Amino acid sequence: MNKKQDYINHDNITLLNSISIFKKDLSNRTIKNYIKNGMISVNDIVITNSSYLLHDGDKIEISYSKKIMPEYNLDILYEDDYLIAINKPCGLLSISNDKEKEITAYRMVSNYVKQNNKNNYIFVVHRLDQDTSGVLMFCKNEKIRDKMQDNWNTIVKKRGYIAIVDGKLSGNGTIHSYLLENKQQFVYSSRNKQGKEAITHYSVLKSNNNYSLVQVFIDTGRRNQIRVHLSEKGYPIVGDKKYKCKTNPIKRLCLHANILEFIHPVTKKLIHIESDIPSEFNKIIK
Repeated sequence: MNKKQDYINHDNITLLNSISIFKKDLSNRTIKNYIKNGMISVNDIVITNSSYLLHDGDKIEISYSKKIMPEYNLDILYEDDYLIAINKPCGLLSISNDKEKEITAYRMVSNYVKQNNKNNYIFVVHRLDQDTSGVLMFCKNEKIRDKMQDNWNTIVKKRGYIAIVDGKLSGNGTIHSYLLENKQQFVYSSRNKQGKEAITHYSVLKSNNNYSLVQVFIDTGRRNQIRVHLSEKGYPIVGDKKYKCKTNPIKRLCLHANILEFIHPVTKKLIHIESDIPSEFNKIIK
């Protein structure tokens, strides 16, 4: 198959209907996937709205070289004129990396905001590890993004995570260390206060003979911080092979960003965003 196909539209119909006439071998569901994933352009502008109204003479181009986004549901937890927060699925990158440029949370949200206006953009405020699910926020305005990033530790009041750890942990406590990272991107606590300061607070919500459900709050957002701290305490996060967990009963890292609370950069109101504990976590903790 050619990597691209183009044709001229001759009717005042929707983009979906036009492509279905031109490509009779494609189902409507496949065409909608093509449109949603930015594979269709009209007059050299990418359109992600299936109901976009075409006119006589519009040039339609289908790009088959772009990757189709897997069927992730965009779970929007909060949205206003300045910010949008989603419940990021486990396994989805927050932003692109050297290996994957297209299948990201950033692209999903970007496609969403461009449905109403192709000139809408989003900007990265913070990130979650690929295998961590939960609350992920973007800005719709570059100046707001800069304001939030420059004052992140002042604006953000709570950053909470739910973790399931291997072993029967009890009570609550604080883990305080300084983190270093080696060439293999393995993070560990130094013995002489070298590296970046990291503070993690934890409290056990529930446990059984094998696992513990833990609520975590962090004062610092260091790379792999929670994973390292809990592992070094002797209770690695379930599914975290990198940091010495040997069990993986639900085939995912059992870490979920469940709370983000912050002062809104424009309205100055306290915003509390919370995501439910993933249902699959309940299979481990009963």
